[in-house]
Amino acid sequence: MATCTGWWVAVRLGWLPTLQSVRHRSKAVTRHRKAMHFDRQKIMAVTEYIAPKPAVPERCIVPRMSKKEEETGLDRLRKKELENVFRENKMIAVFHKNTLLAQEKLAMRHKLIKHDIHLKFFSNRIVRETLSSSRYQNLLPLFIGHSLLMVSREIKVKEMLQVLRRTPQIYLLGACIENTILSKEGVINYSKVPPMAVSHGELVNSLTLMLSETCSMVMKSPLLLTALLQQYVKEQSAKDVEKPDQAC
Repeated sequence: MATCTGWWVAVRLGWLPTLQSVRHRSKAVTRHRKAMHFDRQKIMAVTEYIAPKPAVPERCIVPRMSKKEEETGLDRLRKKELENVFRENKMIAVFHKNTLLAQEKLAMRHKLIKHDIHLKFFSNRIVRETLSSSRYQNLLPLFIGHSLLMVSREIKVKEMLQVLRRTPQIYLLGACIENTILSKEGVINYSKVPPMAVSHGELVNSLTLMLSETCSMVMKSPLLLTALLQQYVKEQSAKDVEKPDQAC
């Protein structure tokens, strides 16, 4: 207050002092926090409590909430198409497709169409949702990665393998032939089986041969008996002729 009064008086008199005392409200900082000793820092770091981690991560205990997507009209159409494929075709082969050029795929498709074999592409999600509740659910392990189907109304395994012999980018996984699931080796062995017409011809030839052998075996005993009887009659007639001659 005195300082302010002196300054006001000096201003009225037209004189300002060279030095002025100004008092601040804040106090001077006289104490600073002393840094912790290095050895003590090491001891504190070593003895710091570390909470144990749970044996099973929390993300494994708490199930994830997955949003259920609504089925679209396109999904229903694809499922219906897949059901028709399994219903109308006797041969359904599953393949794994690697990188394949568009020209190679087009050439392979044309070769297969000549034998009435068609290519079908379905997403693994559609296949799993469709086959999980059907009798073909054992085929689900084959649909992993990039897969495709080769279907035919008739069983043409040999023709299919001949076309794919020049396309190593497509690998056979298995097939369903006449409602029977076969592995790759089973499909290859099935291709070596002769056609049904040839098998029918071989069966007819075998039955005809057996019938002729049976007839010959049945007729053999009567013929032998007839020959023996004729020989016996001849011998008896010869003896009868010799007896009158001896009597004379």
